[in-house]
Amino acid sequence: MTSQEKKQLQITACKVRMGIIESTHAAKCGHPGGSLSATDLFTYLYFRELRVDPRNPKWDDRDRFVLSKGHTAPGLYATLALRGFFPVEDLVTLRKVGSYLQGHPNMNTVPGVDMSTGSLGQGISCACGMALAARLKKQDVRVYTLLGDGEIQEGQVWEACMFASHYKLDNLCIFIDNNGLQIDGDIAKVMSPYPIDEKLAAFGFHVQTIDGHDFDAIEAAVNTAKTVKGCPSAIVMKTVKGKGVSFMENQAGWHGVAPNDEQYAQAMAELKQTLTELEGM
Repeated sequence: MTSQEKKQLQITACKVRMGIIESTHAAKCGHPGGSLSATDLFTYLYFRELRVDPRNPKWDDRDRFVLSKGHTAPGLYATLALRGFFPVEDLVTLRKVGSYLQGHPNMNTVPGVDMSTGSLGQGISCACGMALAARLKKQDVRVYTLLGDGEIQEGQVWEACMFASHYKLDNLCIFIDNNGLQIDGDIAKVMSPYPIDEKLAAFGFHVQTIDGHDFDAIEAAVNTAKTVKGCPSAIVMKTVKGKGVSFMENQAGWHGVAPNDEQYAQAMAELKQTLTELEGM
């Protein structure tokens, strides 16, 4: 991509991060940490990669994205809103009574959400089903799904991986948001999933490991995955939990806690400063 294209993605990602802070602060609950670590992937997919149409969210030939780590809905919602699926102003209704923006993605209420998720481990199974269905219907559709590195402690994830490999789902690409932290702390201490890349390879995946905050690296990995035939792809992204907000970075405590008024002001000031710097480049 050109430097101008990358700059625009960085600007958009900063705006997504601002939406995450806005929505979780307004809700007084939610999951900012993992939403912020996955923001650059959300931005890349919806603003550069996915074949989708905000005017026709149920378009049958669209690419699919399943947020398997459904608790990071604030990140997905902020991205969908900026992409034009629904008004950005609605983000502040997150988790409020009567809002269509529930704490976890609901495909029946939120335009652009392809699968209702939240119970960890189930999203990847749904993505596998979508990929197989697309093949059976002879549709040129790619299916992407994002899992948390704590989520892959779930046994169902590995059943789905066996399924994907057995059926040679080369139209499926899974991302692992490897920020190293889950609600209880360091994933290596809670229940280590390492070595993630070697385990996925053993299950029959074509595996790449990248910096999940580098748009060039994301694009190169996604483009490589699209050339892989005869097996599913996996991209392990090394990321920083709470990326973009200094006091949230690499802090497990921000897994599922919303910023208070003072923290909100500081976070937004930092992000606005980043945005100003990017726009001035």
